[in-house]
Amino acid sequence: MHHTDFEYFHTLLVHEVGNKIGPVAPTITPSAAYGYTDAKEAEGIFASQVNKPLYARVGNPTNAKLESILAKMEGGFGAIATSSGMGAISMVCTAFLSAGDELLCIGGFFGGTYAYVNETLSRFGVRNSFCDVDDFAHIESRLKKGIKMVLMESVGNPSLRLPDIQAIIDLCNRYDTLLLIDNTATPLLLRPLLMGADIVVHSSTKNISGHSASLGGIAVFREVKENGDKLHNPKYTDVHKIVKKMGKKAFIPICKKRAIRDLGMTANAFGSFMTMIGLETLSLRVERINKSVEKIALMLDEKLPKGISVNHPCLHSSPDHTRYKKVFSDGCGPLLTLECGTKKRAFALLDRLQTVIQTANIGDNRTLALHMQSTIYSDFSEEARRFLGVTEGLIRVSIGLEDPIDIAEDFLQAAQGL
Repeated sequence: MHHTDFEYFHTLLVHEVGNKIGPVAPTITPSAAYGYTDAKEAEGIFASQVNKPLYARVGNPTNAKLESILAKMEGGFGAIATSSGMGAISMVCTAFLSAGDELLCIGGFFGGTYAYVNETLSRFGVRNSFCDVDDFAHIESRLKKGIKMVLMESVGNPSLRLPDIQAIIDLCNRYDTLLLIDNTATPLLLRPLLMGADIVVHSSTKNISGHSASLGGIAVFREVKENGDKLHNPKYTDVHKIVKKMGKKAFIPICKKRAIRDLGMTANAFGSFMTMIGLETLSLRVERINKSVEKIALMLDEKLPKGISVNHPCLHSSPDHTRYKKVFSDGCGPLLTLECGTKKRAFALLDRLQTVIQTANIGDNRTLALHMQSTIYSDFSEEARRFLGVTEGLIRVSIGLEDPIDIAEDFLQAAQGL
C-alpha cells in the first residue's frame, strides 16, 4: 500500500518556493523580451546551448522557477508552465500528434478534455477512441495497432472511476506508446512519473494554487533514456532529430519547438508567481481536504434522505472501493458527487446551500458544487454524457478547507424535504 510522505512535502515546498538569501518570496520578472550580451550569446540561446531567457513566449525566469519546483514535486526531469490546464494538454498533443494519428482515451473525462479530443483534434485529422477504465481488451488492441499516445485522468472527473494506473503504464511501456496522465485531482497522492508514465499534466488553477486567483497549467516530463527509449521507436520519426540533438531533455524542446513557439499557450509571470504562493501550502491542504472528503462522504451516505445518494470510492457501494483502499490510501482528490435523480431536485438542493459556492472549478480552498448536465456538459450528446457518467441529477462537489461537519450539515439541510 502506497502512503504519501506529507512531512517530506511540507518541508520541500516551502523551501523550494522561498529563497534563503535576498528576497524570500519568489520574484516576478514581467519582461516579454530579454537583452543578450552579444551576438554570440544570442546565437547560443537560439540554439538551446546557452540557458538564458530567449523571449517570454518560450519561457521566463518566474515560470522557470515554478517549473523546477513542480518537476521535483512530481519526480520528473523538467516541466513547462502553460496558460491553463487545457493549454498543457493541447501543447503535448499538438507537439506529438499529426493528422492520421490516433489518441486512445481511457476512462471518463473532464468536459473540456473530451471536447478538445472529440471535436477540435478530430477537426485536424487526429482520430480517437474512448474506452472504460478496465477495458483492457480495447486498450491492448489499440496499442498493438501502433498508436502514438494514450491519455487518461488519474481519477475520473466527475465519474470518480479509478483506473489501474500501474497496469496501464506497464502496457504503454511494453508497446512503446507515450502515456499522458492528467494528475490534476491527485497531486502528491499519486506520482505517475515514478510509476513509469511519460508525461503528467495539471490544471494548476485547481489544487496546486487552491486560491482561485491564478489560471495556469503545467506539463512535467520524464528524462529521455540514452538507449532504448520509446521516443526512438520509428513511429516517433518526426521528433528523432530533436531527440538526437537534445538527448535526455528532449521532451521540453519537442513541446517548445512544435507547440508553444507556434501556438503560444505560455504561462505569464504574474500567474506563475501566484501559483507558487498557493503551492507553498499544497501538502497541508491535500492532507486535510482528503481526510475531510472521506468524513463528509461517510456522513452523507448515512444521513441523506431517500432519493439522494453520494458517490465516492471510500464507500463500499463504489465499484472502485478495493482499488481505492489499495492504491489511494491517502485519498483520491477533493471530489465527490451527489445523485439527485432529476434536474429539478438538483437545482433545489444547490439553491438551498448556505456555505457551499456554486462555480465551475475544483480543488479550491472553499467547498464548491455544480450541476453538471446544465453547465459543463450542456452541449454534449446524450450518448457522450452517458459514457462520461453525467446524469440529469448529478452534482459535482469539490471539498475545501472548512470544518467537514459544517459542510456535511450544509448539504444535509439543503437536501431535507426535497
